Amino acid sequence: MTTTTTTTSKRPAVPVPVAVDADTRPVRLAPLDILRLGLLGIRTRKMRAALSALGISIGIATMIVVTGIPASSQKALMNELSALGTNMLQAVPVPNQDPPVQLPPQSVDMVRRIGPVTEVSAVANTHSEIFRNDRVGSDDYAGLAVLASKTNLLRAINAEVQSGRFLGPTTEKFPTAVLGSVAATRMGIAKVVPGQPAPQVYINKRWFTVIGVLARTPLSPDIDRSVLVGWDAARTQLKFTGHPTVIFVKAREDGIDAVRDVLGPTIYPELPGLVQVSRPSDALAAKRATQTTFSALFLGLAGVALLVGGIGVANTMVISVLERRREIGLRRALGANRGQIRSQFLTESVALSCLGGLAGTVLGVLATIGYATYQGWPPVIPLPAVAGGFGGAVLIGMAAGVYPSIRASRLTPTEALATT
Repeated sequence: MTTTTTTTSKRPAVPVPVAVDADTRPVRLAPLDILRLGLLGIRTRKMRAALSALGISIGIATMIVVTGIPASSQKALMNELSALGTNMLQAVPVPNQDPPVQLPPQSVDMVRRIGPVTEVSAVANTHSEIFRNDRVGSDDYAGLAVLASKTNLLRAINAEVQSGRFLGPTTEKFPTAVLGSVAATRMGIAKVVPGQPAPQVYINKRWFTVIGVLARTPLSPDIDRSVLVGWDAARTQLKFTGHPTVIFVKAREDGIDAVRDVLGPTIYPELPGLVQVSRPSDALAAKRATQTTFSALFLGLAGVALLVGGIGVANTMVISVLERRREIGLRRALGANRGQIRSQFLTESVALSCLGGLAGTVLGVLATIGYATYQGWPPVIPLPAVAGGFGGAVLIGMAAGVYPSIRASRLTPTEALATT
C-alpha cells in the first residue's frame, strides 16, 4: 500500500485590496456650506449676536459721523466762500502807530492801475457820533461807526441791499446814509419802505436821511456795524479829510497772490511796511477750521468703540465654543476635521462683525445726512471712512475669531462628547 504524502508549500500572503466606500472620504465643504454653518450660531442666539454686534455698530457709526459732518461743513464753507468771493483783499494801516498812519487820498486810484485788479473801493472812519434822534444820550449807540463810502463798495465786497437803495453818484453828495445790518437793528430801523417817509438819523448834530439797509456781509463784519455816508457828503458835512481807512480790492484768482505782494508798496510807496494786507476768506476758513479741532479726538473714541466691540465679539465666540462643545464633538465624531471646525467658528465671528459693520454704516450715513440737512449743508459721505470702517469690522471679526476657532478645533470627539 502506497502512501502518498502531499506537501503544501507556504507562499507569502498577498494583500487583498479593500474597497473603500466613497461616502467615507473626507468631504470638502463649499464656501456656501461654511457660511451656512457660520450663520447657524447667529440664527440660534439672536439676542446675544445683536448685543455683540452693537459695539462694532457704534464704533463704525461714530467714525462715519465724525468724518462726514466736518466734510459736509467744509463743503458748505467752500460753497459760501465761492459765493462771497475768495479773490478779495483788504488793506488797512498798521494799528497802534504814533502818530497814526494815514493812507494817501490817491491810494484808491493807484491800486486801480494794478493789472489783475478788477475792482477797488474804500471806506474811511469820519470819527463822527451818531444818534437815533437829537434827544438821546451819547452812550446809547456806542460801537457804531460812521464811515465815508465809495459808491462801488457793494461790488467790491459782494454785499447786497436788503431794503431801499445804496449810495449813488447823486445821493452821495447829499446828507443820506445807508445802515449796516447790525447798525439798523440797534437804531430800530428794520427796513426802508418805498412810498413812506424815510427815517432819519442824527450825525454830528446834522440830520441824515436813511435810504437803505444792507444785508449781512460775512467777509466784512465791520460794515455790519457801520453807518455809511457818501464820500463827498462826508467832506462837506462831517469835515472828512479824504484819507481812506480800509481799501477793498478784488482781483483775478490767478493773480491774487501777485496783487497781495505789490499792494503795500502801491498804496504807500514811502513806507510799504505800514500797510497791512489781509484776505478775509482766509480768516473765515480758519475760524471754521477751529470748530472741527475735536475730530481727531472723536476718531480716537470711535477706534476705542471698535476695539470694545471686537472684544465683545471675541468674548461671545469663546462662550459659544464652551456652550457648543457637544455639537463640536458630534461633528468631529461624524468626520469633520479640525480645519472645518476652525472655518465654521471663524466664519461666524466674521459674519457677526460684518453684520455689526453694515448696521453701523447705515446708521452713520443716515445720521450724517440728517444732521447736514438740518444745518442746511450739502451732505458729504467720505467713501474712505465707509470703506475703512467696514474693512475694520471684517479685520476685527477675523482677529476676534482666531482664538475661539483654534480652541474649538483642538477639542477631540471624546473630550467634547464627555462634557455634560
